[in-house]
Amino acid sequence: MASNALQQRLARRFVHLLSGSSDGKPPWLAAVAEGEEGGFFLPGDAPWIVHRDFATLVGGVRALLLQALHPGALGGVAQHSRYEEDPLGRLSGTIRWLTVTTFGSMTAIKDEAGRVNRMHDRVSGEYEKNSGEKTGYKAADKDLLLWVHIAFMDSFLRTHQNYSKNPILGGADAYVAQWSKSVGPLGLDKVPMSEQELVQALDQYRPQLRVDEQASAVISWIRNAPLPPATKPAYRLLFHSALATLPKDFRDMIGIRSYPLWLLRPITTTLLRLGRKAIGPDSPIEDAALARLRRVGLI
Repeated sequence: MASNALQQRLARRFVHLLSGSSDGKPPWLAAVAEGEEGGFFLPGDAPWIVHRDFATLVGGVRALLLQALHPGALGGVAQHSRYEEDPLGRLSGTIRWLTVTTFGSMTAIKDEAGRVNRMHDRVSGEYEKNSGEKTGYKAADKDLLLWVHIAFMDSFLRTHQNYSKNPILGGADAYVAQWSKSVGPLGLDKVPMSEQELVQALDQYRPQLRVDEQASAVISWIRNAPLPPATKPAYRLLFHSALATLPKDFRDMIGIRSYPLWLLRPITTTLLRLGRKAIGPDSPIEDAALARLRRVGLI
């Protein structure tokens, strides 16, 4: 009983950290549970396997670092985001979209895409390219949407490959191809469909990337995120584990010394497995999605 009570307390604190919820239930739980239909994915599909895993904690940090290298994507964050005043608010919004799109019904996915699209409609501005030319941007621009998509996709894939022992059914190609569905409702239809195409897409963006004063400030904030003191040692490990999986030219651009993957891989994998055990095997989100899929006869 004492062990269960401790797991419940840790689980509530974990959910609060990621979503701001104080009752141990993510605010988007109902969106995943409701509905009389399936969604994009079933439990054996690659995105379901990857996104249910604790390696996504490292992947989320890596995705933020990767996004910060593009001055257009960074402009949207720096000029329109509340990341400094309300870091949990921005984080929970991103997690909500990822969770609902992975585990929710088609109706929930459509509603969530509508929420994100309305937010994107309000985000616009101007940034300077590496050539010195100034250009306008909108969050809904397909070029920026694609960068954000591949930053998330590459990050969750690479951190899963390095820090999870759960195999992906169909491998990396299956994850890239299947997760491509996620951005269709956001208006993005031409995306990488294999691991090779993902690598090629990253290469195409390389000439546009840089770390300037604004990017350095955001990266410093990511490195020193305002988290509860008890979580900071673990977060430092997650940060360096995220950094270590980036390509060397991106790490050089960021300019923060990273530890070698051979050292971090066993330590971080063990930490994530212990974290999963500490809060218990149950996942309210996944349980709700499974219950819905059983109810509609899909599993």
